[in-house]
Amino acid sequence: MIARGHSGLCLALCSFGLALLGDVSRAVPMDDQDYYLQEITNRDHYYSFPYPGEEFFPFTEQPGEEGPVRAAETEQRPALKPSRKELKQKKNNKKGKSILETPPDCPPLGLETLKITDFQLHASTAKRYGLGAHRGRLNIQAGVNENDFYDGAWCAGRNDPYQWIEVDARRLTKFTGVITQGRNSLWSSNWVTSYRVLVSNDSHAWTAVRNESGDVIFEGNSEKEIPVLNMLPVPLVARYIRINPRSWFQEGSICMRLEILGCPLPDPNNYYHRRNEMTTTDNLDFKHHNYKEMRQLMKTVNKMCPNITRIYNIGKSNQGLKLYAVEISDNPGEHEVGEPEFHYIAGAHGNEVLGRELILLLMQFMCQEYLAGNPRIVHLIQDTRIHLLPSVNPDGYDKAYKAGSELGGWSLGRWTQDGIDINNNFPDLNSLLWESEDQKKSKRKVPNHHIPIPDWYLSENATVAVETRAIIAWMEKIPFVLGGNLQGGELVVAYPYDMVRSMWKTQDYTPTPDDHVFRWLAYSYASTHRLMTDARRRACHTEDFQKEDGTVNGASWHTVAGSINDFSYLHTNCFELSIYVGCDKYPHESELPEEWENNRESLIVFMEQVHRGIKGIVKDVHGKGIPNAVISVEGVNHDIRTGADGDYWRLLNPGEYVVGVKAEGYTAASRTCEVGYDMGATQCDFTIAKTNLARIKEIMRKFGKQPLSLSARRPRQRARQWRR
Repeated sequence: MIARGHSGLCLALCSFGLALLGDVSRAVPMDDQDYYLQEITNRDHYYSFPYPGEEFFPFTEQPGEEGPVRAAETEQRPALKPSRKELKQKKNNKKGKSILETPPDCPPLGLETLKITDFQLHASTAKRYGLGAHRGRLNIQAGVNENDFYDGAWCAGRNDPYQWIEVDARRLTKFTGVITQGRNSLWSSNWVTSYRVLVSNDSHAWTAVRNESGDVIFEGNSEKEIPVLNMLPVPLVARYIRINPRSWFQEGSICMRLEILGCPLPDPNNYYHRRNEMTTTDNLDFKHHNYKEMRQLMKTVNKMCPNITRIYNIGKSNQGLKLYAVEISDNPGEHEVGEPEFHYIAGAHGNEVLGRELILLLMQFMCQEYLAGNPRIVHLIQDTRIHLLPSVNPDGYDKAYKAGSELGGWSLGRWTQDGIDINNNFPDLNSLLWESEDQKKSKRKVPNHHIPIPDWYLSENATVAVETRAIIAWMEKIPFVLGGNLQGGELVVAYPYDMVRSMWKTQDYTPTPDDHVFRWLAYSYASTHRLMTDARRRACHTEDFQKEDGTVNGASWHTVAGSINDFSYLHTNCFELSIYVGCDKYPHESELPEEWENNRESLIVFMEQVHRGIKGIVKDVHGKGIPNAVISVEGVNHDIRTGADGDYWRLLNPGEYVVGVKAEGYTAASRTCEVGYDMGATQCDFTIAKTNLARIKEIMRKFGKQPLSLSARRPRQRARQWRR
């Protein structure tokens, strides 16, 4: 009897203890509970059973919060507007809503950067696969055909207040805020105007974020593109977080894109996370630099390495900010004969910030490694003149910087102050070349290289940004051989042509005569990037570039007239490529070390490609360099020209080539040059003599006389004979 009583008492105490633990397991401010204990004790069924006589819908709010959902409720309650109680709470919560100029304490979990995988996103329902939970990522872009697998948000299958989208952080995380957007679409308007936030440790029992008045109703979006940040009243620690829309745009439906702010708690026992955490050993300044801080960083690098760096500017922005560049060379300020020139530029779109920071990190890294005696970096600096231009559009960057990471949307700061897209603001030389080739009998012949800029483009009334004019002048002044413009929002290397040849197509593979070289250059960057060629990697938005190993012909992606890549190829000697360095245009500061590790080797390898192909000097018989001589390669319908000192560089893949040279007043010459697989351009020099006519003209000029042309000489001879 006593034993039986003791056992009953023990069972009662155990039940009472478990009940207490179950109550404690609800998510509360992190200072008030043992969260590891909470993880162990919450083991409810994923879906609780309905009350007798009620129909159960598994994809609805859990009974732990509001009880099971009745079938009649789901069908009849419109829920297009929040209740009076919700409106009152929403009004009280307005003070909690903020757009911060300084970043919150906790960074984004990584929905936009894809650190959160598709398997970590779940939703109550979805209209279709292309609008599933995996598409509910901040700033994700819809495809051209929106009714496919790649749409621009998560959209619930039903419009009722019991829908939700959920993120599994896969570890205990201190959640601090939520950022939301509507659906990216050209044809429809859908966004959520208010929502609740719930957290859980096991995805079974959920607790809503509350304040003194009850469940907090957060104010959502008023249009579909501008991100809205809501900070939680108190940080909460849990593994799962769920967003429950309560009202939405009346003429649309429940659609959301979002990002979650949170700090993962340390868990030394979790091997999965320790194995996948990225760290860097480079001692660099990993932060976002505004204009003043960028200038100061350049000065610091120059002070550390005064013998190999030089700061200069190429012009000014619309708002008068100088476009600063840093030159890195063993003889800064001078072009050395036989030494190729390379450039990286970034920030043509002011809101694509990652490229800007990568260039600032690169200049720090090269200075440090040079001082440390790294033979690879020392060799590169001694044999190459490198130019780093981190911010082409500082006016646009300033707009994005003021909004902050994650809060500028997809396009704030993209354009210049006067609304121009620098990347596509260059003269369209493709059309001039192709029209000349198609009309063989045309009197107007266009060369296959160094095509002149049309007069209309040079006029003051032309819609050309001052930043674009500054870049063109810079590219005409310095004999660049290879260049990369760093962009964002994707993870791919695009090579020219960027414009389709047929006016009836918007996408079509349009190769240059140097297509094989461009493909190699693109692959050299993509293949050494940590993620670009990873077959397991998820596409950023809609395009999967894995079939081309992380590279793409620009015109086959989307046609663009007047791109910097096409202009550079057709107007200068420089082979230019667009390098899209990350899915997130403006990643959080905490992401910069990992992004640097992703791109560091690629940035160096791509610079080294400037030493592939052939190089040489074209001289006369007296050993003087001949400027503006035309270098041609048999079988390649694109020539280049020598620089002011007669030196040249011609990028080519390994192979044997017949190389020709011609210059006005000189005899043409050719020779066979072989390009090997080892790094280092093959020396291919030319010495050419003047033609007889050029020598005669030179002699006559020397003695103050001009040679008579044959056509003028014959009539005079006939006149003399007639007089006799």
